[in-house]
Amino acid sequence: MAPDPPADLVAERHEMVKERMHRAGGAGVELVAVTKGWGPGAIEAAAACGIGHIGENYAQECLAKLETARLDRRPRVHLIGRLQRNKVRRLAAVIDVWQTIDRVELVHEIALRAPGAEVMIQVNVSGESTKAGCAPEGVGSLAAAAQSTGLRLVGLMGIGPVGPPAEARPGFRALRRMVDHLGLRHCSMGMSNDLEAAIEEGSTMVRIGRDLFGERRPQGASDRSPRPRTRLS
Repeated sequence: MAPDPPADLVAERHEMVKERMHRAGGAGVELVAVTKGWGPGAIEAAAACGIGHIGENYAQECLAKLETARLDRRPRVHLIGRLQRNKVRRLAAVIDVWQTIDRVELVHEIALRAPGAEVMIQVNVSGESTKAGCAPEGVGSLAAAAQSTGLRLVGLMGIGPVGPPAEARPGFRALRRMVDHLGLRHCSMGMSNDLEAAIEEGSTMVRIGRDLFGERRPQGASDRSPRPRTRLS
């Protein structure tokens, strides 16, 4: 994991992100601080700013950091990375919102390990083969499967394509239409590069990492973090 970012710098960056959100019309939009790749100090700094939601990608890293972070009150933890079915059991005790449900096998595993959990369906709105998520035409059946198991389907999540923010708008617009069609609460879309476009197209939740904490190590490097001392099951 990268060294912990200075708390005062995170606080300064947080104010800048809030201003960007405000200018885009983001009153009421929730901010998820993406702490993947950083140490427990990133979670502590986010909590000190009053950020109530953090996003993590990797099971081992998430467990290790939550064990060691010094917090008066733990933020809600969102799983925002591609999820393997065999990781669900270990994460069930600490994840509050599972944002990356993209297949029915995950629905059944989460329903077994975390009954009644809050989940979102990740939709591949860009059509890129490198992006995770179910195809738009599969959202209805996956939503029905989630609801039939007793899981709380609270929204949909999508990631914009690589490139200028304007290129993300059609996919964001389509995701918002799907959210409205299903009568869901949340439309989780928008990151550091495209949060304005996402908010203008109807996002209710943005996931910000780099513009809060700075550049981090390449994806996967944090998987080598030490195992937590206490096993959660």
